[in-house]
Amino acid sequence: MQALILKAYGKTGALALAEVARPVVAPGEILVQVHAAGLNPVDNAIVRGEFKPLLKFELPAVMGSDLAGVVVATGAGVTRFKVGDAVFASVFDTGRGSLAEFVAVPEHAAAHKPANLDFVQAASIPMVGLTAWQSFHEHALLKPGQKVFIPAGSGGIGSFAIQLAKQMGARVATTTSTANMALVRSLGADEVIDYKQQDFTQVLSDHDVVLGTVKGDGVAQALRIVRPGSKVVSLIGPPTADFARQRGMNVVFRLVMGLLSRKIRGMARQRGAKYSFMFVRPDGAQLAAIGKLLETGAIRPVIDQVYPFAQAIEALAYLDQGRARGKVVVRMAPAP
Repeated sequence: MQALILKAYGKTGALALAEVARPVVAPGEILVQVHAAGLNPVDNAIVRGEFKPLLKFELPAVMGSDLAGVVVATGAGVTRFKVGDAVFASVFDTGRGSLAEFVAVPEHAAAHKPANLDFVQAASIPMVGLTAWQSFHEHALLKPGQKVFIPAGSGGIGSFAIQLAKQMGARVATTTSTANMALVRSLGADEVIDYKQQDFTQVLSDHDVVLGTVKGDGVAQALRIVRPGSKVVSLIGPPTADFARQRGMNVVFRLVMGLLSRKIRGMARQRGAKYSFMFVRPDGAQLAAIGKLLETGAIRPVIDQVYPFAQAIEALAYLDQGRARGKVVVRMAPAP
């Protein structure tokens, strides 16, 4: 079968479409014929080697995390899926990739595809959906009536997180460019800051939750708009000692990550806020709950571009420009 392979970190020509062996389904796994694979910024970060300390990634490796497709085989012990089922899943941090004609998916990572979505739409959801879900439900403990700040609202994570926060009863503020203000308002944002015209720190105040999605000093700046008792959940780092402990890392890594996050944690404490680093994990049960929101139309996919599998490398390059409105998805050619 064909797959997009990462051969070496951070080098020109590191990615290539190549023939690899079709996976053999193991106990507790389903073999999925992939119809579409969603791309995420972490894919390009992996290529650059930014996640080498955090992910167990053996090269050469198949790229990609999100997929939607049809079950073609089931391993021993699988009870939730049967051959012919349409599913979607994230295989992030499982040692396998989604940019391939077939993927062996752990049963616990998959959910039935929402009936009202096509495969491209469904493939756009898993990582951004799970990231927003785990950020709000597990880290921020977001409550109805709270004020949440989600920067970069027109991006992949922002466009989903705005909708989920509104479904949870929050009041949402976001930033975007002039051209995307109508889009984020249509997703439910209550307060929209045109970052080309205004400084959000001069407009917003007393927020209960901040979702850190912008590299650089975005999280530090956002601390200026929070109230005492607030929670800052960063998706871009720096990671913390608690994160290292949860990952089972040794004491050296815990020390290093504690030092890396010391400054931002201290800044958060000065504001009476709690800082945490969020690293998404596959979870089919959560994905099924997200699927129900998609089926009712409470949340909708936002897709910028769809590329054929033959142009997967170009799709990653486009995503890396940081201009996508919503998600970039690769449509796979029919597999034999």
